[in-house]
Amino acid sequence: MTRKLVVISAGLRQPSSTRLLADRVAAATVRELTTLGIDTEVEVIEVRDHGHELVNNLLVGYPSEDLETVLGRVAAADGLIAVTPTFSASYNGLFKMFFDVLDDQALVDKPVLVAATGGTGRHSMVLDHELRPLFSYLRATVVPTGVFAGPEDWAGGEEAGESLARRIDRAAVQLARAIAQREPARVADPFAVPLSFEQLLAEG
Repeated sequence: MTRKLVVISAGLRQPSSTRLLADRVAAATVRELTTLGIDTEVEVIEVRDHGHELVNNLLVGYPSEDLETVLGRVAAADGLIAVTPTFSASYNGLFKMFFDVLDDQALVDKPVLVAATGGTGRHSMVLDHELRPLFSYLRATVVPTGVFAGPEDWAGGEEAGESLARRIDRAAVQLARAIAQREPARVADPFAVPLSFEQLLAEG
């Protein structure tokens, strides 16, 4: 069975280092899943493309049809890669809004890899101080290794590039194994009737 990997990228610009990191982590995870004999379907969600819909959802209390479809894909994923730029030592507002409107059951026990970009290596603490608590609250299973990429990782020469690659590979292995060990995701149909009409009448 093909597993579904969803990548959430909250970069604000195109192109962005956030999307670049997201793509590299996703590619490494797919490679590892392939070595485990698992086919993978990857979908990347650019949060910036749904900014207006997210604001409207918060204001009116329900998502547009397009946003509901996107949120449903997250709920149906077998694994999630969540990548945000660092703003004021935390995830950015678009990233937070996306997970604010997501159903509070959507990530329960789902394997998640957290990653972030920032303007300085000091922002790497965002992984443990902000992202892990958020996904722990949502009851996701966050893999041990998070990935942070600062300017020195992109332009720091061969050694810095190899260090980032090692971190990406280590995190990807952990996510791939977590996905492989988990039963394929199944999303409950809210309109499904668990009992037959006759059973409902009998119980009534």
